[in-house]
Amino acid sequence: MSVIYVLIPIAIILLIVGIYLFFWAVKTEQFNDLEKEGLSILFDDEKLKEETANTEVSNTEASEQSSSTSSDTSNKR
Repeated sequence: MSVIYVLIPIAIILLIVGIYLFFWAVKTEQFNDLEKEGLSILFDDEKLKEETANTEVSNTEASEQSSSTSSDTSNKR
């Protein structure tokens, strides 16, 4: 019976924390666009492929520029 004197205040504290977190989530607009986040996981691979392709193109362009710069420098000597 003495356990109930401990469990009831703990339950009330957890309830208050849960209610506070719910209102915090609503206030900070965590529930505004539930569909977008659910669908975003489906499209991450395409975005990653595009970023990888852009990085490879940028790396290729950078290496071409550095090789042309080094050849220009060797031609000046």
